[in-house]
Amino acid sequence: MSIGIGVIGLGNMGTDHTRTLHRFVSGATVTRVADINSERAAEITAQVPSATAASDGLELIAAPDVDAVVIASHDSTHAPLTIACLEAGKPVLCEKPLAPTVKDAADVVAHERGRGLISLGFMRRFDPGYAELKAAIEKPLVVHTRSRGVQSCPEVDSAMSITGSAIHDFDTIAWLLDSPVAEVSWHAGRQSPRVTGLQDPQVMLVRTEDGVLSTVETYLNARYGYDIRCEVVCETRAVRLAEPARTVVDADLRSAMQYAADWRPRFADAYRLQLQVWVDSVSGGLPSPLAGAHDGLVASAVADAAIRSMQSGGEFVPVETPAKALGSM
Repeated sequence: MSIGIGVIGLGNMGTDHTRTLHRFVSGATVTRVADINSERAAEITAQVPSATAASDGLELIAAPDVDAVVIASHDSTHAPLTIACLEAGKPVLCEKPLAPTVKDAADVVAHERGRGLISLGFMRRFDPGYAELKAAIEKPLVVHTRSRGVQSCPEVDSAMSITGSAIHDFDTIAWLLDSPVAEVSWHAGRQSPRVTGLQDPQVMLVRTEDGVLSTVETYLNARYGYDIRCEVVCETRAVRLAEPARTVVDADLRSAMQYAADWRPRFADAYRLQLQVWVDSVSGGLPSPLAGAHDGLVASAVADAAIRSMQSGGEFVPVETPAKALGSM
């Protein structure tokens, strides 16, 4: 039996989710889409015949042929739309962040009241490479993560680099180590001359409650390609992702590999697997094994601590999760 899925927001991420659900995910039918750009919505419905365009996100959530919702709209809309899904009693997969601020994320968690209706799009948990890496960890000592992109959007500033990119690393580190982040320290050195209005690259030190110290490098304008690396140094071994490419071409006296242009081809398998697991859990009435609302709140709290460290000159800042959200779990 197929469940009806509505997708709110048809930018790069929402469009990819819609196409992946339509082509590669079993047990799901995209029944509605919504975007502030009506022409974009019409373009997607032409590609996905099962879908009709709703006038806005709230209409989509209320539609009787929508059993569950994917939210991929602007970050500022995540909290109100997620709460609307909760009020309608519909499971929701929200792209990160859960909300733009820790306070807003805490409000969402409080509204959920532990019902488990919210899943969050921390897709690295479903990436085959990260899954193998996690399984191989024994007695970890240090974690090194590196997230580099080709070019940032013009409106991105230093704080948005943390909330939009480094937040994935914060969640990944806690997930890999099965230990929450306790404190963060932000640092920056020489600024890339190609970038204005953004400290790029940034380096953060992350200490989890188990005592492991991790490094997080975020460089959005590395130019050469989309490059994601992770290494865990253990007492008797070191485990790292074998990225960035699956193939190497040997020709013309050279050995070369190709980088992805952005996150979509790099994490295509992770997104597909995440969506399939989510759909299976919704259709089976089972708890979602994806990251949940509390994971989103905690990741936002870590990002907030990193921003406060940036503003205070790089001192270690403890991660603070609002008590009212913890009390609602």
